Amino acid sequence: MRLVIARCSVDYAGRLTAHLPSAPRLILVKADGSVSIHADDRAYKPLNWMSPPCTLKEGTGEEAGVWTVVNKAGEKLIITMEEILHDSSYELGVDPGLIKDGVEAHLQELLADRIEILGEGHTLIRREYPTAIGPVDILCRDANGATVAVELKRRGDIDGVEQLTRYLELLNRDPHLAPVRGVFAAQEIKPQARVLATDRGIGCLVLDYDAMRGIEDDKLRLF
Repeated sequence: MRLVIARCSVDYAGRLTAHLPSAPRLILVKADGSVSIHADDRAYKPLNWMSPPCTLKEGTGEEAGVWTVVNKAGEKLIITMEEILHDSSYELGVDPGLIKDGVEAHLQELLADRIEILGEGHTLIRREYPTAIGPVDILCRDANGATVAVELKRRGDIDGVEQLTRYLELLNRDPHLAPVRGVFAAQEIKPQARVLATDRGIGCLVLDYDAMRGIEDDKLRLF
């Protein structure tokens, strides 16, 4: 990961345009290719960002100090550096992934056991399917034999959709799995997350945890 603190302005050109005037900001360049620009507020949420896959080009000569980030759709994030205050890089290695809480882990177990909740004819490949950036919660096949990757959350927000997007990018590079479509499943899905998922061709599924536990109880009941 590369961390840059700089006085800069930022322009985004794509489906819409946006401009951030000059100010000191933190720029994160991650190993997956993503670039995000942060202020000293807003908790974890960046002011602007470009999700992978994308390329970063640092200008030279007359363009020195201008970073241009371009994604596969041709959208651009142009960062104009006025003064770099800090520039460092760190190798974080492969992250072990998020350890899920009891409810989230149980949701995964229940859905894997009752995979037909995703649709008639679905079959489980495996839970915690490993990738280079962490395990996919559930990998399965639909009735037509197509691969489906499922990301599970208690409360589904934009970060969860971004996480599933990164998994799908990796999984679709595997000719034995591609094409892989995604399903974002949660007890509650925020409207912004649903809009982003729909825009990226990812399906959304709201899970009723209590009802799923009831299904499990019925399965175990002898009489």
